[in-house]
Amino acid sequence: MKDGYQIIFKGYTAVKDISQGNFNLHKTFLDGLMQVSPAVKKYKRIADIISYQLRIAKEYKLAYNRFKEEKQFTIEEVDYLGKVYSNLFNESLKNLDELAMVITSGKLRMSDDERLQAIDKIYSSVEEQYSFLKEFTNNSNLLSLQRKSEKAEIEMSRRLYGLTK
Repeated sequence: MKDGYQIIFKGYTAVKDISQGNFNLHKTFLDGLMQVSPAVKKYKRIADIISYQLRIAKEYKLAYNRFKEEKQFTIEEVDYLGKVYSNLFNESLKNLDELAMVITSGKLRMSDDERLQAIDKIYSSVEEQYSFLKEFTNNSNLLSLQRKSEKAEIEMSRRLYGLTK
């Protein structure tokens, strides 16, 4: 009976050691996914995302301030422009937060490929936001110029017909 117990104990210990080794192997692999490789940290799109973010912040502030100063829009329209620019800026900040999570070790458990795909997705989102900003600002500029031109034409007509105040 003692011999049977020793055989079972040795078998159990062997299975336990094998499973523990397998667990340690998986743990090491999973812990490795928490680390960000230098190749990911040096990925060009990260710098491109930050560059887009800086351009978005700079261009929206310049455009918004110009629209306020030009007085071609009503207070309500200026408020609307401000809300659009503010929402765009807040969404772009969310992209920066997501990027920080992806490129910071210990935050997310991802392979390098998954991290690169996430960075590419963020890049596409920021690129779309920048395109929207340019289009929205260009359309607003066009409207402002049209209104300026209309006011100038009205003023010219008033002067021609002697209707100035």
